[in-house]
Amino acid sequence: MNDNKAGIEHNPNDNEQGFFQHLEELRGRLFKAVLAVLVGCVGAGYFVNDIMNLILLKPAVTSKLELQNLRPFGQQFLYVKVILVSGVVVAFPFVMYQLWKFIEPGLYAHERRWAGRITALTTICFMLGVSFAYFVMIPGMLQFTVSFGTANIKNIIDIGEYFSFMIMTILGAGLIFELPMITFVLSSIGLVTSAMMRKYRRHAIVVILFIAAIITPSPDPINQLIFACPLYILYEISIVIARLTRKQAPKEKTA
Repeated sequence: MNDNKAGIEHNPNDNEQGFFQHLEELRGRLFKAVLAVLVGCVGAGYFVNDIMNLILLKPAVTSKLELQNLRPFGQQFLYVKVILVSGVVVAFPFVMYQLWKFIEPGLYAHERRWAGRITALTTICFMLGVSFAYFVMIPGMLQFTVSFGTANIKNIIDIGEYFSFMIMTILGAGLIFELPMITFVLSSIGLVTSAMMRKYRRHAIVVILFIAAIITPSPDPINQLIFACPLYILYEISIVIARLTRKQAPKEKTA
């Protein structure tokens, strides 16, 4: 029904007020997210030596990889980077929660139930990816680096390059392990179905093997399969999630 015919008048300032209300809400959520990161950085700064020796440098020490600093104030800047990245990782669940709380008012009632689920699922998937990279991928890569090449060339790695390698590998794996969460969101809004994912399973296997070949430093097919198998398992889990999500959506709408 036409609002004008129904005698309903709209205040032209309503849209402007709504915009500023959303802007104020966004500002509040961003402030809380940044505050959480700062708190995480303070905690990381207190334990920075333990983070460096027991977490960041442990794979290199275990693999007997020699590290060196080639830049003035290189170690100082490295410590700052470690504190910042650690603060972001610690605050990640809270930041995701703030993001979904900002989006929540624009969702339907049944869609608002996603916020808690997505926050939990995102955190779990990300931490699984981080753990897989740290305990499986990185040790294999460093061991291959140490053992490869001629004995006349010593592998002494700059600490900055080592840190970049660690962060890119860990964050990359964490993002790849978000596939189930992405599938959950896309299937919830109807862009992805389990039937579609089953139809393109063979194509997905080829892509997975290609990704494994890129991220695996060793040409050994066994190591490539070690990296490819979790990716394929994630794809199969995503198919199940897509099927369950589409089955649950009608029930939530009718509830």
